[in-house]
Amino acid sequence: MQKVIFLDRDGVVNVERGDYTWRVDDFEFTQNLFQALTSFSKNGFSFVIITNQGGIAKGLYGHEDVIRLNTIMSEEFKNHNLDLLDIYYSPYHSEFSKSLSRKPDSLMLEKAIDQYGVDVSKSYMIGDSERDILAAQKVGVKGILIEANTSLTRIVDQIV
Repeated sequence: MQKVIFLDRDGVVNVERGDYTWRVDDFEFTQNLFQALTSFSKNGFSFVIITNQGGIAKGLYGHEDVIRLNTIMSEEFKNHNLDLLDIYYSPYHSEFSKSLSRKPDSLMLEKAIDQYGVDVSKSYMIGDSERDILAAQKVGVKGILIEANTSLTRIVDQIV
């Protein structure tokens, strides 16, 4: 069983712009992200990104746009020697299509927990929305709510 920190994408991993982020030019990692993740990693944590991407259901962008950004994130985690197990995204939006994968439902977390043998009692979900925390609670993972675009270095002591 492994310890995992689940990360919301927009506002936690990358800067929340107040609009959908799907273009490479609009994607920017949050301040000191990799410094904080390195601290978590040194304490035995792996990482999984869990993100709602409702812009797909709205027709604003496509799966290929999300996959392009997922590749950028994966490469950057690798460049920092961080164990990014996976990136799960829900392409649904409640106004257009219902799904248990969309946070605050927990299907994305459940899949990761099962696939990677996650010890929920030693794992965390960091999110900038109450729906992130609700999804974590549904699977027994401790949720940490932060303000969007806050440096994760502020919460390192809460976890390690």
